[in-house]
Amino acid sequence: MEDKKYIKGRGAQYNPHNKFKKDIYGQYHAEGIDEWEEENKKTIFIPSLAKTFVHKVDSPDVGMMYSANPYQGCEHGCIYCYARNSHEYWDMSAGLDFEQKIIVKTNAVQLFKAFISRKSWDFSPIHLSGNTDCYQPAERKFQLTRQTLETALAYQQPISIITKNSLILRDLDILSELAKKDLIKVFLSVTTLNEDTRRKLEPRTATGQQRLKVVEALSHHGIPVGINMAPIIPGLTDHEIPAVLRAAKEHGALWANYIIVRLNRQIGAVFEDWVHASYPERAQKIWHSIQNCHHGQVNNSNFGERMRGNGKIAEIIRDSFRLHCLKNQLNRVSFEYGRPDRRSIGNIQLSLF
Repeated sequence: MEDKKYIKGRGAQYNPHNKFKKDIYGQYHAEGIDEWEEENKKTIFIPSLAKTFVHKVDSPDVGMMYSANPYQGCEHGCIYCYARNSHEYWDMSAGLDFEQKIIVKTNAVQLFKAFISRKSWDFSPIHLSGNTDCYQPAERKFQLTRQTLETALAYQQPISIITKNSLILRDLDILSELAKKDLIKVFLSVTTLNEDTRRKLEPRTATGQQRLKVVEALSHHGIPVGINMAPIIPGLTDHEIPAVLRAAKEHGALWANYIIVRLNRQIGAVFEDWVHASYPERAQKIWHSIQNCHHGQVNNSNFGERMRGNGKIAEIIRDSFRLHCLKNQLNRVSFEYGRPDRRSIGNIQLSLF
């Protein structure tokens, strides 16, 4: 593989071609490399008026019925993120564009309120977020997630959240009120506790230890919380299963789940480029271990096995995860959302409204 300078602070190291575009653009003059690298350190926020905000989830194996995403694209830069492909529909790339050019749905809260205030709405749980992290760095400035949670509290709308950013602790006041009504559960994505791995794998996220502290803080405030070890990357992070689950329990997690990495569409090319740049001596082992979990490919789209994988390595991961969940007494507590009292919703008054 041709040597090239590693772009620190970004997961993807280039922009793969968008399959919806006929023309291909690139940097071809070596003398301009410094300008190109400086450009790729910047993050651009693009305001957008969305047509819809809450979406029904048709996939039967993702554990949610509805999702809402305030942002498209994610500055966290997680190299494995399945949401990268969705950036192509915005006329951008699944690579650097995904983590550098963030679309901000400026009317998200208005759309959310209109959706859950319908008389026909049955108050099914809505997941923040099914695509990109609702607490990514953009949230500090735009606060769309906080305003969505404020609206959820006012209308007693059940919510679930998954994030890998400690910014969620900013909203402990709202989350605590939702928890009192059994309207919230939270999962922290904890992929690795190895800081060197985390910096390469998820360059603009909270450290693994910070995420565990978030779990502890949420648990302390009575907010039901678990961890999602997703994705597990065989040959890179699978050996951390015992340590991650033990630490999760020690910090107050009630539940644990996992997903084996799958590299669908453009993510395969982005990941392959990344793994050779990040782990040149182990790249082939990691790549072939992923293939071992997906019938010789790096992706499997079959419902029922695409998240858990197939084959010997997937079986070892499954058995190890189950064993250490059992050892740490995880997944023993059930959770049921509270049902809103429609009569009281109209009388709820918040100083924020």
